[in-house]
Amino acid sequence: MSAPAVSAKGLVRRFGTVVAVDGLDLEIDAGTCLGLLGPNGAGKTTTIEMLEGLRRPDAGEIEILGMGWDRDGPRIRQRIGVQLQETMLQEKLTCDETLRVFASFYAHPRPRDEVMDIVGLVEKKGARVGTLSGGQKQRLALGCALINRPDLLFLDEPSTGLDPQARRRVWEVVEAFTSDGGTVLLTTHYMEEAERLSDRVIIIDQGRIIAEGSPQQIIDGLDAEAIVEFRIASDRNGADLPDGLFDDLPGAGSVRRSGDVVSFEVTDVQAAVFALLQRAKEHDVALDDLRTHRTTLEDVFVSLTGRQLRDG
Repeated sequence: MSAPAVSAKGLVRRFGTVVAVDGLDLEIDAGTCLGLLGPNGAGKTTTIEMLEGLRRPDAGEIEILGMGWDRDGPRIRQRIGVQLQETMLQEKLTCDETLRVFASFYAHPRPRDEVMDIVGLVEKKGARVGTLSGGQKQRLALGCALINRPDLLFLDEPSTGLDPQARRRVWEVVEAFTSDGGTVLLTTHYMEEAERLSDRVIIIDQGRIIAEGSPQQIIDGLDAEAIVEFRIASDRNGADLPDGLFDDLPGAGSVRRSGDVVSFEVTDVQAAVFALLQRAKEHDVALDDLRTHRTTLEDVFVSLTGRQLRDG
C-alpha cells in the first residue's frame, strides 16, 4: 500500500488557555477526498492551517506527501494547492495577470488559459479582479490553487458564495482532480457537497474527532431510516404542551425541539407518523408542515453535537 498523502498524529494547538485542537489524528489516502466538518470554533480551520504549514502545532507530527514542514517546506509548497476561505487578491490586476503572478511561484505551472477553462472564467480573462462577483473571485482563487498542478489540494469552503450551477462546476473540478490521482482535503458547510465529494468524512467538535468514516457509514451509525419534522401550529406556541408528549412513539427514537419545530429519528416511518397523528389528535394539537426526509450528514451532526453545522 502507498503511503498516505497526509498523516497527522497527536496534533495539539492552544491559544492561551483555549485548546483549539486536542490530540487529533488523521490520514488521507492518495487519490481520495477527505471532508473535514465541524461548526465554527470546532478547530477545523486551525487543523487545516497546521496541515498547510501556516501554523505550527504545539505538539504532534505532520507529514505531507511523505515530507515534513521543518525540513521540506519549499518542496511541499511546490506540490500543494491552497484555496483559503477568503483570498484577498489584488483588485487592479486582471484575472490573467493574477494567474501569471501565481504561476511565477512554481517551476512547472499549468497554462493559464487551461486554468481559466477549468474554473469557467474564460470570458473574464481580461477583467479586473475588482469587477468580479464574489462567486467569480472564489473560482479565480480556485484557479490560483490549481496553477501549479498540485498533488494535494486544500479547499476551505470552496463553493461559498456560488450559485447552484457554479457550485456544481466546482464539484466537477474536484471530482476530475481526484479521478486523475489528486488528493483533496475539503472543509464545507454544505452537506450535499460533503456527501458527493468525500470518500471519507471526519466530524470534529471542541478540537476532537467525534465521528469518522465514509458518508454512508456515518449516516448508518445514526441507526435511523429517516427524520420526521413538523411545526406546532402557529396559534399554539407549545408552551402549554405536556412534557414528553411526543416521546416513546412506536418506531421513533430521540426527540429534538427548537422553538415550535419538533423532529425525531425514526426506524419505521409509517408506524411513527401514524402514532404521531393519533397522539396529536388526542391532545388537540395541530401540526403544520409535517415532512420526512432520509437521514443525512446534517442529521448526524445535530444528533452528535446538538447544533446545526452553521451554528457558532
